[in-house]
Amino acid sequence: MRVVALIVRAGAVVVLGALGFSLLVEGAERPVAAPVPVDTVEPTPRPPVTPQVPRRPPTPVPVTVVVTGDLVLGSTPAVPPAEGRGFFADVQTDLAGDVVVGNLEAALVRGAAPECSASGGGCSSFRLPPAFAGTFAETGFTVLGLANDHADDAGVAGLRQTVDALTDVGVGHTGLESQIAIQRVAAADVAIVGFGTTPGTGSVTDIAGATRLVRRAARLADLVVVSMHAGAEGVDRQHVTRGVERYRGENRGDVVRFAHAAVDAGGDLVVGHGPRVLRGMEWYRGRLIAYSLGSLAGYRVVERGGALSVGAILRVTLGSDGRFESGRLVATRLVESGRPVLDPSEAAHGLVRTLSLEDFGTRAVGITAEGILTR
Repeated sequence: MRVVALIVRAGAVVVLGALGFSLLVEGAERPVAAPVPVDTVEPTPRPPVTPQVPRRPPTPVPVTVVVTGDLVLGSTPAVPPAEGRGFFADVQTDLAGDVVVGNLEAALVRGAAPECSASGGGCSSFRLPPAFAGTFAETGFTVLGLANDHADDAGVAGLRQTVDALTDVGVGHTGLESQIAIQRVAAADVAIVGFGTTPGTGSVTDIAGATRLVRRAARLADLVVVSMHAGAEGVDRQHVTRGVERYRGENRGDVVRFAHAAVDAGGDLVVGHGPRVLRGMEWYRGRLIAYSLGSLAGYRVVERGGALSVGAILRVTLGSDGRFESGRLVATRLVESGRPVLDPSEAAHGLVRTLSLEDFGTRAVGITAEGILTR
């Protein structure tokens, strides 16, 4: 279904098909936010904690939120056959939920990426045919995050094509600068707000700006899910560190300060991705923070093996007041050319349990042998 847009000066509102999405962009008339420079200076000291912002009257309907890590399905022409249909078959049952969020690490555009220069230096550009948007919809994703370092691999024009492709199949998107995506679930409005380090996206280094946006989302919706593409990458980056993390010289944010600020502003669930490995989880003011879910899909173009192949699907039920009711971590693993399957060894459970205890102590999220989350 094609998107029907209503643009107003106070913001942009876009109704996305039958799923009941709204997309709001603060500021001047701007249907799609084009990348602009982002302030990447060191964050200022954190202000004193203040009470969470007033919320709308609670909805009586619990909401199941499912979140995954990075989605990398190769790059044209090296992409899964049949437009990726069946690629998620082994994990699709566990992707079923009211709100299903993934981090799309690619531009949905026609044509292959340009060749990298001989000097290279880790050059990579991920592009998928626009038809892959239909595969994400059929798999069950309702919102895909674009606040990462590959969503704009085809430039501003490619970013617009990506938004159009997702909109055409009724999949929402989040993460563009000043954007709030809202999905209606039964009687509840769920806001999904994304942040990253790429120009044109919500910035994890601008904590004050992120706080304002999350606070606004909390006023507009019953529940708020915050997604952050933050933290350094690599097999040696499984631990959450205090202070600013850097990767190849880039400021990848102070993930703990950012996540806590997001909860202080009204976020009910904060989930991270980007490090490409699993990280620990903590309880903060009664809310769950998962610092990285690793990779759910890594077709051919990303390195695999060891910790890079261990991932997880996070399933959380939030109650009427936004608080955690129940949750489960579904252990996954990348096999063959980067296809996700359920992990019979359930390595993610023990790994995240250990990392949580080592990094957060008494605030660590407990995980049973079956992957059930406990306090």
